[in-house]
Amino acid sequence: MHLNEIVFNDSQPVEGYGPGFFRIGGAVIEGPVITGPTGTQRWSGLDHADPLVALAGHIDVLFVGTGADVAHLPDALLDTLQAAGIGVEAMASPAACRTYNVLLSEGRRVALALIPV
Repeated sequence: MHLNEIVFNDSQPVEGYGPGFFRIGGAVIEGPVITGPTGTQRWSGLDHADPLVALAGHIDVLFVGTGADVAHLPDALLDTLQAAGIGVEAMASPAACRTYNVLLSEGRRVALALIPV
């Protein structure tokens, strides 16, 4: 068996999650969070598009974890992100974490915005 070491550069994979928190880069962050090539930070949620728009030019797609279940994103948020040239995929937070980690390991330009489960 041959193992390859994954280099994540400036982005950190999601190492775990639970009720109300995420573990990213060894740190436990409570509440909503954004992570990607510009670092990891707390987030105010779906009504706060500015830190997501700031990812324009750094990513090709943003995965938005909507909590325990899939939910539709507000139209205003979708319109703002699409106008900034950011592709957006909404899914349940556990699925968003897994998808982000896989694409990150492939060297893709991705970011993740999460609402806790």
